[in-house]
Amino acid sequence: MADIHLYTAATMNGYKPVIFLEEAGVPYDLTLIDFAKQEQKAPEYLKLNPNGKIPTIVDRSEDRPIFESGAILWHLAEKYGQFLPDHPVERSEVMQWLFFQVGHIGPMMGQAMYFQHIAAPNGHEEPFSIKRYVDESRRLLEVLDTHLEGSEWIAADQYTIADMMIYPWARAYVWARVSVEGLDNLKGWFDRIDARPAVQKALTIPKANPQFWDERADASAFAKENAARFASDVKSDR
Repeated sequence: MADIHLYTAATMNGYKPVIFLEEAGVPYDLTLIDFAKQEQKAPEYLKLNPNGKIPTIVDRSEDRPIFESGAILWHLAEKYGQFLPDHPVERSEVMQWLFFQVGHIGPMMGQAMYFQHIAAPNGHEEPFSIKRYVDESRRLLEVLDTHLEGSEWIAADQYTIADMMIYPWARAYVWARVSVEGLDNLKGWFDRIDARPAVQKALTIPKANPQFWDERADASAFAKENAARFASDVKSDR
């Protein structure tokens, strides 16, 4: 029996631990969470993750669950001694960018996606909010682009959990409707990670929604289904 049991789904946060586990080449058990059935809100799942979100892991060797994607990748990197440097300065650099994703990239791009793909099609068009989150997402991608000038990877001159944390969100600029025009350093970083065999495999476990990442994909049917699935998340006092 594998030490790690992963509960996840085909979302930006959901792919982070899958990418790590595939890159590290360690065995794991997998449970795919079905949002349509509200499995993330089931009592047995809430015992593992009281926030009712994905991903979550259970580390059987320690007999405990771990939730929040940043905490999961940090735990896995420590456990397997991969993708997190030992030198304290380099380790600090990785952690700074990990928290940059947790505190900025994820929330801002997530709200850009929410207001455009969930709120608006469910009758709550908010142009000011959309512009606010799209513009801030673009600014954050510009921060990454500037930081990547002359560097292949986000931190410590090596591929780390910082790259794994940021990639699924930043790469989903298509779904957030954020332009990456002129951000050539960022696009080069996308290309390098896109080409990694472990990442390519991870995006089939679970199967990726091409509408998140591929500008050529027909998003119309998926967008309608997605809006309906999360309609209950649209709350208003009006």
